[in-house]
Amino acid sequence: MPRVKRGVIHAKKKRKLISKVKGYKWGRKNLLKAAKVAAVKAGVHAYADRRKKKRTMRGLWQIRISAFAKEQGLSYSRLMDALKKAQVEIDRKVLADLAANNKEILVRLLEEVKK
Repeated sequence: MPRVKRGVIHAKKKRKLISKVKGYKWGRKNLLKAAKVAAVKAGVHAYADRRKKKRTMRGLWQIRISAFAKEQGLSYSRLMDALKKAQVEIDRKVLADLAANNKEILVRLLEEVKK
């Protein structure tokens, strides 16, 4: 049975790994063992932070909506309760965008809800 030379495959894997860790500090950018660990850890953090981002954004939307509610003389919870009772099914992302960019639309919506 002829032997298999794997130099090309090894070089490709190494090149791919080194390109992944480009820009890292110290030995993590050019030493294979350290680079492998760094790449795996980076992937773990990226995965977790994609989920954290969703939590962070929801908090930001709540802050924006709350700021609008305070301007209108309401609390965040009273505003959300009024919208829920009026069966307005606009999510927090859209409400926050309206509060930041189109306050007049949100004011009109609030007047309709109060009736």
